[in-house]
Amino acid sequence: MSVLDREEYIEQAYFFRTFGERLDENLPSQEILDGIREEILATTKLPMALDVLRGELLHSGRLSTGMRHLGHYFTPFQAFVMQMAEEDKTRFDQRIALHILEREAKYRSESATPAGLFIYQFECVARNRLGYHHGLEAIATDPFYDELWRDWIRKVRMRLGENEFADLIYFRSEWYVEEKRRNGRPDYQPSGPVLFGRQEGRIAKANRGKDPLYLFAALQRQLGYPSVPRVRPQDSQLALHPVLEQRLQRLEKRLQLIEGEVKGQVDLSEFYAKPPAFPDDDREEAAAP
Repeated sequence: MSVLDREEYIEQAYFFRTFGERLDENLPSQEILDGIREEILATTKLPMALDVLRGELLHSGRLSTGMRHLGHYFTPFQAFVMQMAEEDKTRFDQRIALHILEREAKYRSESATPAGLFIYQFECVARNRLGYHHGLEAIATDPFYDELWRDWIRKVRMRLGENEFADLIYFRSEWYVEEKRRNGRPDYQPSGPVLFGRQEGRIAKANRGKDPLYLFAALQRQLGYPSVPRVRPQDSQLALHPVLEQRLQRLEKRLQLIEGEVKGQVDLSEFYAKPPAFPDDDREEAAAP
């Protein structure tokens, strides 16, 4: 697989966003795919990919299977995220997965860098507890990374339990090399490839020994890296539909009448119709002594 053109990622971002929005409207997935196919730019390869996804959805009920069949178009990370959302044993919501894929495709269509994309993908795996072993392997096989990046990502998968994530970035940054050369080792050469810039190295050093979430937030503030969508907390006070609320009020009123009748305390005065007023009545009242 090779890196796709910019217009492909723009249409992918639209697809993931629109698919999630129409799921919220309780539309069938097959119907959603049919509608989006007509809206997607015909000069891209996505309409043909949607045909495959629709066929696989009818056959197996999963989008992730079709995405894996289209390994030349969808990345292993995209298929992995969708697969985890479709697993019965996980609590990873499909709508959050679609938000993740939408934001990733949008970032790819802009000024994506290997460092920024890796940080985003890693945070997606970490924050949603998708599993580092399979998650980092899916990230490593992304065509956006060269061989140096792929080799380092696989090493990260083995070292996460021994080293802090901030240290792994710091030791592979330009800032670490500059510090070594300033501190009495002008001829210092790093033992591995330098994958991160000065700013990433400085931010990583400042967050050593802290929660990795602080590191992610700092990189997003300082360098404009994309933020990972989060699960929205559900409101404890769920709003009722106006029609349902009106029916409940009527039921409550009827229960009050039944309770009053049982206790002999029925007050029907509020249901009495007011007698109409006639002009003759007004004249009689005026003529009365």
